[in-house]
Amino acid sequence: MSPSLATARWQECPAVPHFLPGTVEPVRPAPRAGPRIGLALGGGSARGWAHIGVLRALEEAGIHPTVVAGCSIGAVVGACYAAGRLDRLEAFARTLTRRRVVGLIDPRLPGSGLIAGNRLRQRLFADLGTRRIEDLPIRFGCVATEYGTGHEVSLTDGPAVDAVRASYAIPGLFPPVTHEGRVLMDGTLVNPVPVALARALGADLVICVNLNGDTGGPVVHEVPAPPPRRSFLQVMRGRLPGFESSEPEIPVPGLARVVLGAFNITQDRISRARLERDPPDVAIGPDVGAFGLFDFHKAAEGIAIGHRAARAALPRIRAVVEGAAARA
Repeated sequence: MSPSLATARWQECPAVPHFLPGTVEPVRPAPRAGPRIGLALGGGSARGWAHIGVLRALEEAGIHPTVVAGCSIGAVVGACYAAGRLDRLEAFARTLTRRRVVGLIDPRLPGSGLIAGNRLRQRLFADLGTRRIEDLPIRFGCVATEYGTGHEVSLTDGPAVDAVRASYAIPGLFPPVTHEGRVLMDGTLVNPVPVALARALGADLVICVNLNGDTGGPVVHEVPAPPPRRSFLQVMRGRLPGFESSEPEIPVPGLARVVLGAFNITQDRISRARLERDPPDVAIGPDVGAFGLFDFHKAAEGIAIGHRAARAALPRIRAVVEGAAARA
């Protein structure tokens, strides 16, 4: 072999360093990871479709949460995201119509809730199956309320479907869920936006999505129901002289609307108190004031609202992330 050819082949191959006996090759330290970003997804019924838009905007911007804490509908979206099934959930949400929403409701009378929830449970199984929270690729947890004591319960292990069902079990609408000897209800009764849980799961900084801030009061739309039956006296007032009412009749909302409306008011007040005590590093408040709590058939609109809100918050998020990385 000519010297020039040997030299060329030697240049093609990297030199192998020689280490003295008893020594080992030094290992270059891994680059310092950035701060662990946590996401706290709040409750808000159908408004929760905005969470999908928020997650899409964050991913597009290269911001990838490694911790997700959810409550109620935030638990549904958060669990699907943590399981890598957000695409499936979004596809399902976008196909919903008023008729399909009604088809997911299985009435339960008598009982501890108007809706049995078996069809929704089957829907969750289609996305999450039998997966356990502790086995999800992204750290996840959700909050529920213990019936009787009112204690906040953090669900961070066990079957994901059961935990999510407990987190959205709105009293009066869905029956409570039994879990490890406890009877659990919707987590928004105690912590609608679980910032503290996201920190407890290991987040260095927390971005929260609050669906109840400055919404201008509760807006509750629901599937049109038959007009309420009028009493004999009410009918006579409109037909016979002397029975006319001097005051206009005020329509009384249906039971589902009353439950959701009252729940929304309570949720808003609790959210304000909890966020004051456990403030996030960045708060995102999608403009969902005109979005009804039962407008599940408007997923495209809700997702777009969340996407816009997250895009507007990106400068603040990047500043917080860069500041945390500099301090690390």
